[in-house]
Amino acid sequence: MPEFSSYDAGTPCWVDLMSPDVEASKAFYAGLFGWDAEDQLDEEGNYTYTMFTQGGKSVAGLGAPPPQMGEMPAVWSSYVAVEDPAAVAEKVGAAGGQVVMPPMQVMEAGEMAVFSDPTGAVFSVWKAGEHRGAEVCNEPNTFSWNELMTRDVESAKPFYADVFGWEYETMDMGPMGTYNVIAGGENGGRGGLMAMPAEVPEMVPNHWAVYFTVADLDATLAKAKELGGQITFGPMPIPGVGTTASVHDPSGGSFTVLQPEAAE
Repeated sequence: MPEFSSYDAGTPCWVDLMSPDVEASKAFYAGLFGWDAEDQLDEEGNYTYTMFTQGGKSVAGLGAPPPQMGEMPAVWSSYVAVEDPAAVAEKVGAAGGQVVMPPMQVMEAGEMAVFSDPTGAVFSVWKAGEHRGAEVCNEPNTFSWNELMTRDVESAKPFYADVFGWEYETMDMGPMGTYNVIAGGENGGRGGLMAMPAEVPEMVPNHWAVYFTVADLDATLAKAKELGGQITFGPMPIPGVGTTASVHDPSGGSFTVLQPEAAE
């Protein structure tokens, strides 16, 4: 089992869902991936966050949006491990991005901040405290990939290179165009950047997509529909990678599932 107790700076380390209906989201993802949901409370007994676990190991998070954000659909967020969120905030501004939420301490868990890149895609950073990030990744029913889908790849690439020091390895994906793998990591790359497919409606913003590995894609998609989700794209085979499909959960959260290609 690929277990992690720390992440190098510049590596995606955590994903969580901000949902307007926490109870519905807990039921959907517990039913889909078999996750256990552990609610966290503050000293007054008020709900603060839900930790999804698998086999007793943390795999993802869930929380409610702040009241000031008003009505909004659920959204998955990707977190990149950093050593100094304040220093990252300065780099983001210098590189043409925006500070969405300045660095803030999350009790003893760690420190986070939220930014947007020059193309408008939102991402978060995490400085580990007691919470180091996902304790299990890259196996069935855990997150395994983070991917920027943007209509302006050429603006995004130098931005992330300046902010995180990322370097890229390009792959020719045929009709899908050029794929930019973020070099490093233990999973064939730290993540990827790709051009938003032309068929994606303009209403879909540039965003960081979250991938979850599954053992049986057909069974996962059938279960997602049974639980009230919608299949929005695929299944689509990607040679050398596997078969993917995109799903909307009942609260509007979008994510991708991947059944890896069987090893020969």
